[in-house]
Amino acid sequence: MTVIPPALFTELHWNYWKTKVFVSAMQLGVFTSLAEEAADAETLADRLGMSGQAVPDFLDCLVAMGVLQRDAGVYANTEEGSCYFDSHRPHSYLGEVMLAEAGRLGDDLTAVLRDGRSRDGATGAGDFYDNTYADPSRTRSFQRAMTAMSYELGAVLAERLPWERYRSFVDVGCAEGAVGVRVLRVHPHLRGIGFDLPGARAGFERYVAAHGLAERAVFVGGDFLRQSLPTTDVVILGRVLHNWDLGTKLRLLRQARAALSPGGLVVVYEALIDDDRKRNVVGLLLSLMMHLSLPGGFDYTAADCSGWLSETGFTDIRVEYLTGAEAMVVGCR
Repeated sequence: MTVIPPALFTELHWNYWKTKVFVSAMQLGVFTSLAEEAADAETLADRLGMSGQAVPDFLDCLVAMGVLQRDAGVYANTEEGSCYFDSHRPHSYLGEVMLAEAGRLGDDLTAVLRDGRSRDGATGAGDFYDNTYADPSRTRSFQRAMTAMSYELGAVLAERLPWERYRSFVDVGCAEGAVGVRVLRVHPHLRGIGFDLPGARAGFERYVAAHGLAERAVFVGGDFLRQSLPTTDVVILGRVLHNWDLGTKLRLLRQARAALSPGGLVVVYEALIDDDRKRNVVGLLLSLMMHLSLPGGFDYTAADCSGWLSETGFTDIRVEYLTGAEAMVVGCR
C-alpha cells in the first residue's frame, strides 16, 4: 500500500513553527537591531543577548522565510522587514503588546470554545475600547498596530473611489488616521475628519501633524453608541462593523446614512469572509478573535454586508476586492 504524505498536516505544522520563529525574532528585537546596522551572527547575538549553537540556524531560518537577507555572512533586514518590523518605524507591524496577546490566543480560544466565555471577562467591544484608551501606553501600541494594518489599504482606497465627486470624509474608528492621511495626500481638494473615542486624539494629531496635514484633517472625539456622526460626503467604516453584534452593526449603518449628504457613500472594508465560508481563512480567523476579545462581535460575508446596507436604506451597492484578504462594500445614500 502506498503511504500518502499528510501534506495538509505538514503545512499546518511548519506554519506554526514559522510563526513561533518570527515571534521570537520580534521579542528579541532582531529587526530593530539590524535596522540600525547589519551584522554577522556573532555580533548580532552579542547585541541581543543570544547564545548557543541554535543562533545560526535561527537566523538562517529567518532568511529562508524571506524576512531577513544574508550576504557573505552578514545579516540585514529585507525592505519589508525594515518597513514593518523595526519598532522605531512609525508603522511598525507588531508592538510588544500585540506579541504578548498573540502568545495567549491558543489557550484562550480553547477556553472560549469550551465554555463560551470571552477572555478577561469582557462583555462587549465597549469594554475592550474603554480599557484600551484608558491606558496611554496601550493606546499607543494599539494605534500603531492599526496604522500598520491600514497603511497600504489607505493607498488603495485613494485610487478606487471617485473622490473627485466629493469634498469631505469621516473615518470612523480612525486610530492614528493612517487611512485618511493616504487619501488626503493623493486628493488635495479633500478634507477629512477622524472620529474615535477621545483617548485617540493625541495619537491622531501627532500622526497627522507629522505628515503635514493638520490643516486638512481634524479629530472629533465621541462614541457613536451615544452620539451622531459628523456630517460628510463619505463615511469610512474600516474594520469597525466586525467589532459589534448585529443590532449595533445596523445601528451604525443607519447613523452613517444619516450623516451623509445626498449621493454620499458609505465604505465598509474588512477581511470579508467568502460567501461560501470555505476560502478566506483570514476573515474566519478574525471572527474567532472577535469572539475571544469582543463578545458579540463577528466577521461576515460580502453578501451579509450587502444585505445590511440594503436594509438600512443604501442603494447602488457593490463589492470590490482591495488587497490581501481585504475587500470593500460600497453603498450610496
